[in-house]
Amino acid sequence: MSKQDQFDFSNALPIINEDTEFFPLMSQQDEDEMNNEETPEILPILPLRNTVLFPGVVIPITVGRDKSIKLIKDAYKGNKTIGVVSQRDVSIEDPTFEQLNSVGTVAHVIKMLQMPDGNTTVIIQGKQRFRLIEEVQSEPYIKVTITKFTEAKHKVDKEFKALVASIKEMSSQIIQLSPNIPSEAGIALKNIESTSFLINFISSNMNADVADKQKMLEMTNLRERATMVMELLTLELQMLELKNQIQSKV
Repeated sequence: MSKQDQFDFSNALPIINEDTEFFPLMSQQDEDEMNNEETPEILPILPLRNTVLFPGVVIPITVGRDKSIKLIKDAYKGNKTIGVVSQRDVSIEDPTFEQLNSVGTVAHVIKMLQMPDGNTTVIIQGKQRFRLIEEVQSEPYIKVTITKFTEAKHKVDKEFKALVASIKEMSSQIIQLSPNIPSEAGIALKNIESTSFLINFISSNMNADVADKQKMLEMTNLRERATMVMELLTLELQMLELKNQIQSKV
């Protein structure tokens, strides 16, 4: 099929808010419980072309590939647990195991929606990161054995707290300067308790290349991940400010 599996954040919050069974933000307790969940040893894999799923984050995915549609339908009838992995080359229509990145995210299928245009949209929530080990099935969709991807411990000192505060402030500025980002995103940002979920939430929704997002997903140290987020946000804010300055002179 010519359609691809893609993420459209501009529609994320409106879709999510129509469902009363869940809310896309996590408390620290929610995150602790999520991290302690059992991780399946074998997962069906949903390849993504243009986004990266982070733990705790809820996103809608438009599913276009025949394999992906069957995978989602099977998962939705079963335990609703899948693996989500971005592909190395976005131009490939049907990626093989070798063409996937080595680190992905366990996801829970929350809801499957048939859209008016005939597309299938699935709402998923990231749970835990994992590393792909070996392919055990290629048809009708890929299944792999996995191992849990553990987070390295980091020191929560004044410097780290200042870094997180700066990330939050800069993200708020970007939201205010970006007319295409829904105002709900700013409200959501203010209500995030968990530092790691904050970093994941911003990493997922920021205007960054898939390669950069994948690099952040693979980082085992939260401080290093936060530093990279800060660097990318700084560039994004500079571009937005420059764009607004140019438009104001026209």
